[in-house]
Amino acid sequence: FELHDDQNGGWYAGLTAKQEIIPDKMCYAHAFVILAATSAILAGIKEAEPLLENALFIYDKYFWNDEEGLACDTWNTDFTELDDYRGINANMHTVEAFLAVADATGDKNYYKRAGRIIKHVVEWAEKNSYRIPEHFTGEWIADLDCNKEKPDDPFKPYGATPGHGLEWARLITQWATSNYKESLSVHYYIAIAENLYNTAVADAWNSDGNPGIVYTTDWEGKPVVHDRMHWTLAEAINTSAVLFRVTGGQEYAGDYAMFMEYLDSTVLDHVQGSWFHQLDRSNQLMGT
Repeated sequence: FELHDDQNGGWYAGLTAKQEIIPDKMCYAHAFVILAATSAILAGIKEAEPLLENALFIYDKYFWNDEEGLACDTWNTDFTELDDYRGINANMHTVEAFLAVADATGDKNYYKRAGRIIKHVVEWAEKNSYRIPEHFTGEWIADLDCNKEKPDDPFKPYGATPGHGLEWARLITQWATSNYKESLSVHYYIAIAENLYNTAVADAWNSDGNPGIVYTTDWEGKPVVHDRMHWTLAEAINTSAVLFRVTGGQEYAGDYAMFMEYLDSTVLDHVQGSWFHQLDRSNQLMGT
Protein backbone atom coordinates (compact mmCIF):
# COMPACT_ATOMS: atom_id res chain seq x y z
CA PHE A 1 0.00 0.00 0.00
CA GLU A 2 2.97 2.36 -0.37
CA LEU A 3 1.28 3.91 -3.42
CA HIS A 4 -2.06 4.57 -1.69
CA ASP A 5 -2.87 8.20 -0.87
CA ASP A 6 -4.26 8.00 2.64
CA GLN A 7 -5.15 11.70 2.70
CA ASN A 8 -6.95 12.19 -0.62
CA GLY A 9 -7.83 8.65 -1.61
CA GLY A 10 -6.78 6.77 -4.70
CA TRP A 11 -3.34 5.63 -5.75
CA TYR A 12 -0.24 7.30 -7.08
CA ALA A 13 1.06 6.03 -10.40
CA GLY A 14 4.49 5.22 -8.99
CA LEU A 15 7.57 6.23 -7.06
CA THR A 16 10.78 7.76 -8.36
CA ALA A 17 14.19 6.20 -7.80
CA LYS A 18 14.44 8.43 -4.70
CA GLN A 19 11.16 6.99 -3.37
CA GLU A 20 9.29 10.21 -4.06
CA ILE A 21 5.71 9.96 -5.30
CA ILE A 22 4.66 10.69 -8.86
CA PRO A 23 1.92 13.11 -7.84
CA ASP A 24 -0.89 12.92 -10.42
CA LYS A 25 -3.78 10.48 -10.14
CA MET A 26 -4.03 8.54 -13.39
CA CYS A 27 -6.96 6.50 -14.71
CA TYR A 28 -4.45 4.06 -16.20
CA ALA A 29 -3.01 3.23 -12.79
CA HIS A 30 -6.39 2.93 -11.09
CA ALA A 31 -7.57 0.50 -13.77
CA PHE A 32 -4.63 -1.73 -12.84
CA VAL A 33 -5.53 -1.58 -9.15
CA ILE A 34 -8.98 -2.90 -10.10
CA LEU A 35 -7.40 -5.59 -12.27
CA ALA A 36 -5.03 -6.63 -9.48
CA ALA A 37 -7.89 -6.81 -6.97
CA THR A 38 -9.95 -9.09 -9.23
CA SER A 39 -6.95 -11.39 -9.69
CA ALA A 40 -6.52 -11.51 -5.91
CA ILE A 41 -10.21 -12.37 -5.46
CA LEU A 42 -9.87 -15.29 -7.85
CA ALA A 43 -6.75 -16.37 -5.94
CA GLY A 44 -8.74 -16.43 -2.70
CA ILE A 45 -6.84 -13.63 -0.96
CA LYS A 46 -9.09 -12.31 1.83
CA GLU A 47 -7.98 -8.66 1.61
CA ALA A 48 -8.98 -8.50 -2.06
CA GLU A 49 -12.68 -7.74 -1.69
CA PRO A 50 -12.30 -4.50 0.33
CA LEU A 51 -9.48 -3.46 -2.03
CA LEU A 52 -11.74 -3.94 -5.04
CA GLU A 53 -14.61 -2.14 -3.33
CA ASN A 54 -12.39 0.85 -2.57
CA ALA A 55 -10.84 0.86 -6.07
CA LEU A 56 -14.25 0.81 -7.76
CA PHE A 57 -15.55 3.56 -5.47
CA ILE A 58 -12.63 5.86 -6.34
CA TYR A 59 -12.85 4.97 -10.01
CA ASP A 60 -16.59 5.70 -10.20
CA LYS A 61 -16.21 8.96 -8.29
CA TYR A 62 -13.40 10.45 -10.33
CA PHE A 63 -12.78 8.62 -13.61
CA TRP A 64 -15.93 7.06 -15.02
CA ASN A 65 -18.28 9.40 -16.93
CA ASP A 66 -21.59 7.59 -17.22
CA GLU A 67 -23.06 10.17 -19.58
CA GLU A 68 -20.25 9.70 -22.09
CA GLY A 69 -19.64 6.01 -21.50
CA LEU A 70 -15.92 6.77 -21.33
CA ALA A 71 -13.28 7.54 -18.71
CA CYS A 72 -11.28 10.71 -18.19
CA ASP A 73 -7.52 10.49 -17.84
CA THR A 74 -5.61 12.48 -15.19
CA TRP A 75 -6.38 14.42 -12.00
CA ASN A 76 -4.01 16.33 -9.76
CA THR A 77 -3.05 14.83 -6.40
CA ASP A 78 -6.09 15.93 -4.39
CA PHE A 79 -8.65 15.40 -7.17
CA THR A 80 -9.46 19.10 -7.56
CA GLU A 81 -8.23 19.71 -11.13
CA LEU A 82 -8.99 17.47 -14.09
CA ASP A 83 -6.64 17.60 -17.07
CA ASP A 84 -8.31 18.39 -20.40
CA TYR A 85 -6.55 15.51 -22.12
CA ARG A 86 -8.53 12.34 -22.87
CA GLY A 87 -6.78 9.14 -23.87
CA ILE A 88 -7.68 5.80 -25.35
CA ASN A 89 -4.94 3.92 -23.50
CA ALA A 90 -6.61 4.51 -20.13
CA ASN A 91 -9.96 3.46 -21.59
CA MET A 92 -8.43 0.32 -23.05
CA HIS A 93 -7.17 -0.78 -19.64
CA THR A 94 -10.51 0.23 -18.17
CA VAL A 95 -12.16 -2.28 -20.52
CA GLU A 96 -9.67 -4.89 -19.38
CA ALA A 97 -10.44 -4.08 -15.73
CA PHE A 98 -14.23 -4.03 -16.21
CA LEU A 99 -14.18 -7.41 -17.96
CA ALA A 100 -12.18 -8.78 -15.05
CA VAL A 101 -14.66 -7.35 -12.52
CA ALA A 102 -17.58 -8.97 -14.35
CA ASP A 103 -15.76 -12.31 -14.46
CA ALA A 104 -14.63 -12.22 -10.82
CA THR A 105 -17.82 -10.90 -9.21
CA GLY A 106 -20.56 -11.87 -11.66
CA ASP A 107 -21.72 -8.23 -11.94
CA LYS A 108 -22.83 -8.03 -15.58
CA ASN A 109 -23.12 -4.22 -15.43
CA TYR A 110 -19.37 -4.10 -15.97
CA TYR A 111 -19.76 -5.99 -19.26
CA LYS A 112 -22.19 -3.23 -20.27
CA ARG A 113 -19.74 -0.51 -19.28
CA ALA A 114 -16.96 -2.19 -21.23
CA GLY A 115 -19.27 -2.41 -24.20
CA ARG A 116 -20.00 1.31 -24.12
CA ILE A 117 -16.29 2.08 -24.40
CA ILE A 118 -15.81 -0.54 -27.09
CA LYS A 119 -18.60 0.87 -29.25
CA HIS A 120 -16.92 4.29 -29.22
CA VAL A 121 -13.59 2.75 -30.17
CA VAL A 122 -15.11 0.68 -32.96
CA GLU A 123 -16.69 3.80 -34.44
CA TRP A 124 -13.39 5.69 -34.32
CA ALA A 125 -11.52 2.70 -35.77
CA GLU A 126 -13.94 2.22 -38.67
CA LYS A 127 -13.62 5.90 -39.60
CA ASN A 128 -9.83 5.74 -39.50
CA SER A 129 -8.92 2.65 -41.54
CA TYR A 130 -8.68 0.55 -38.33
CA ARG A 131 -5.87 2.70 -36.95
CA ILE A 132 -7.29 3.82 -33.63
CA PRO A 133 -6.78 7.46 -32.59
CA GLU A 134 -4.99 7.59 -29.25
CA HIS A 135 -5.29 11.22 -28.13
CA PHE A 136 -8.38 13.41 -27.67
CA THR A 137 -9.48 16.76 -26.28
CA GLY A 138 -11.77 17.09 -23.28
CA GLU A 139 -14.72 17.07 -25.70
CA TRP A 140 -13.52 13.77 -27.22
CA ILE A 141 -12.34 15.30 -30.48
CA ALA A 142 -9.46 13.27 -31.92
CA ASP A 143 -6.10 15.05 -31.99
CA LEU A 144 -4.36 13.14 -34.78
CA ASP A 145 -1.40 15.53 -34.80
CA CYS A 146 -0.66 15.24 -31.08
CA ASN A 147 3.14 15.30 -30.59
CA LYS A 148 3.81 15.12 -34.33
CA GLU A 149 6.98 17.16 -33.67
CA LYS A 150 7.94 14.82 -30.81
CA PRO A 151 6.78 11.44 -32.09
CA ASP A 152 8.59 9.34 -29.50
CA ASP A 153 7.04 11.04 -26.48
CA PRO A 154 7.07 8.33 -23.77
CA PHE A 155 3.50 9.01 -22.64
CA LYS A 156 1.70 10.40 -25.69
CA PRO A 157 3.48 9.21 -28.84
CA TYR A 158 2.34 10.54 -32.20
CA GLY A 159 0.26 8.41 -34.53
CA ALA A 160 -1.20 4.95 -34.27
CA THR A 161 0.10 2.30 -31.88
CA PRO A 162 -0.19 -1.12 -33.57
CA GLY A 163 0.31 -2.89 -30.24
CA HIS A 164 -2.88 -1.26 -29.02
CA GLY A 165 -4.68 -2.37 -32.17
CA LEU A 166 -3.68 -5.92 -31.29
CA GLU A 167 -4.76 -5.47 -27.68
CA TRP A 168 -8.12 -3.98 -28.62
CA ALA A 169 -8.71 -6.91 -30.98
CA ARG A 170 -8.32 -9.34 -28.09
CA LEU A 171 -10.43 -7.32 -25.65
CA ILE A 172 -13.24 -6.86 -28.19
CA THR A 173 -13.24 -10.58 -28.90
CA GLN A 174 -13.32 -11.39 -25.18
CA TRP A 175 -16.18 -8.96 -24.58
CA ALA A 176 -18.22 -10.12 -27.58
CA THR A 177 -17.90 -13.82 -26.86
CA SER A 178 -18.80 -13.19 -23.19
CA ASN A 179 -21.97 -11.31 -24.12
CA TYR A 180 -23.36 -12.38 -27.45
CA LYS A 181 -22.58 -16.10 -27.77
CA GLU A 182 -23.80 -17.18 -31.22
CA SER A 183 -25.83 -14.11 -32.25
CA LEU A 184 -25.05 -12.00 -35.32
CA SER A 185 -23.50 -9.38 -33.05
CA VAL A 186 -20.65 -11.64 -32.01
CA HIS A 187 -19.70 -12.20 -35.65
CA TYR A 188 -19.78 -8.46 -36.30
CA TYR A 189 -17.44 -7.70 -33.41
CA ILE A 190 -15.09 -10.57 -34.21
CA ALA A 191 -14.85 -9.20 -37.76
CA ILE A 192 -13.93 -5.81 -36.27
CA ALA A 193 -11.29 -7.51 -34.13
CA GLU A 194 -9.87 -9.29 -37.17
CA ASN A 195 -9.65 -6.01 -39.08
CA LEU A 196 -7.83 -4.36 -36.18
CA TYR A 197 -5.44 -7.30 -35.87
CA ASN A 198 -4.74 -7.60 -39.59
CA THR A 199 -4.16 -3.85 -39.97
CA ALA A 200 -1.74 -3.80 -37.04
CA VAL A 201 0.23 -6.78 -38.33
CA ALA A 202 0.34 -5.46 -41.91
CA ASP A 203 1.49 -2.02 -40.74
CA ALA A 204 3.96 -3.04 -38.06
CA TRP A 205 5.38 -6.55 -38.49
CA ASN A 206 8.63 -6.64 -40.45
CA SER A 207 7.57 -3.35 -42.03
CA ASP A 208 11.07 -1.88 -42.09
CA GLY A 209 12.84 -5.00 -43.33
CA ASN A 210 13.61 -6.51 -39.94
CA PRO A 211 11.55 -8.87 -37.76
CA GLY A 212 9.55 -7.32 -34.97
CA ILE A 213 6.62 -4.97 -34.43
CA VAL A 214 7.32 -1.26 -34.78
CA TYR A 215 6.06 0.88 -31.92
CA THR A 216 4.12 3.54 -33.86
CA THR A 217 3.03 4.39 -37.40
CA ASP A 218 1.54 7.42 -39.10
CA TRP A 219 -2.10 7.44 -40.22
CA GLU A 220 -1.22 5.77 -43.50
CA GLY A 221 0.48 2.87 -41.71
CA LYS A 222 4.08 3.97 -42.33
CA PRO A 223 6.45 3.31 -39.38
CA VAL A 224 7.39 6.34 -37.28
CA VAL A 225 9.06 4.97 -34.13
CA HIS A 226 10.81 1.75 -35.14
CA ASP A 227 11.68 0.48 -31.66
CA ARG A 228 10.40 -2.96 -30.71
CA MET A 229 8.68 -3.02 -27.31
CA HIS A 230 8.31 -6.34 -25.51
CA TRP A 231 4.66 -5.78 -24.63
CA THR A 232 3.62 -5.46 -28.28
CA LEU A 233 4.98 -8.93 -28.95
CA ALA A 234 3.12 -10.27 -25.91
CA GLU A 235 -0.11 -8.81 -27.29
CA ALA A 236 0.57 -10.26 -30.73
CA ILE A 237 1.11 -13.73 -29.26
CA ASN A 238 -1.99 -13.45 -27.09
CA THR A 239 -4.31 -12.08 -29.78
CA SER A 240 -3.22 -14.47 -32.52
CA ALA A 241 -3.91 -17.37 -30.14
CA VAL A 242 -7.34 -15.97 -29.20
CA LEU A 243 -8.38 -15.34 -32.81
CA PHE A 244 -7.25 -18.82 -33.82
CA ARG A 245 -9.27 -20.35 -31.00
CA VAL A 246 -12.38 -18.32 -31.83
CA THR A 247 -12.27 -18.41 -35.64
CA GLY A 248 -10.20 -21.50 -36.43
CA GLY A 249 -8.32 -19.46 -39.04
CA GLN A 250 -5.02 -21.14 -39.83
CA GLU A 251 -3.43 -17.78 -40.62
CA TYR A 252 -3.61 -16.93 -36.93
CA ALA A 253 -1.92 -20.19 -36.00
CA GLY A 254 0.82 -19.36 -38.51
CA ASP A 255 1.22 -15.89 -37.03
CA TYR A 256 1.37 -17.32 -33.53
CA ALA A 257 4.21 -19.64 -34.55
CA MET A 258 6.01 -16.74 -36.25
CA PHE A 259 5.73 -14.53 -33.17
CA MET A 260 6.86 -17.32 -30.86
CA GLU A 261 9.88 -18.02 -33.05
CA TYR A 262 10.84 -14.32 -32.88
CA LEU A 263 10.37 -14.37 -29.12
CA ASP A 264 12.68 -17.37 -28.79
CA SER A 265 15.36 -16.10 -31.17
CA THR A 266 15.45 -12.41 -30.28
CA VAL A 267 13.36 -11.14 -27.36
CA LEU A 268 13.67 -13.81 -24.69
CA ASP A 269 16.79 -13.49 -22.53
CA HIS A 270 17.92 -17.12 -22.32
CA VAL A 271 20.79 -16.23 -19.97
CA GLN A 272 19.23 -14.04 -17.30
CA GLY A 273 15.57 -14.90 -17.89
CA SER A 274 12.61 -12.64 -18.69
CA TRP A 275 12.31 -10.64 -21.94
CA PHE A 276 14.38 -7.77 -23.29
CA HIS A 277 12.18 -4.73 -22.75
CA GLN A 278 13.08 -2.59 -25.76
CA LEU A 279 15.04 -3.26 -28.96
CA ASP A 280 15.94 -0.85 -31.75
CA ARG A 281 15.01 -1.26 -35.41
CA SER A 282 17.95 -3.66 -35.86
CA ASN A 283 16.84 -5.70 -32.84
CA GLN A 284 19.74 -4.50 -30.72
CA LEU A 285 19.10 -4.01 -26.99
CA MET A 286 18.35 -0.45 -25.89
CA GLY A 287 19.11 0.89 -22.43
CA THR A 288 16.09 3.16 -22.03
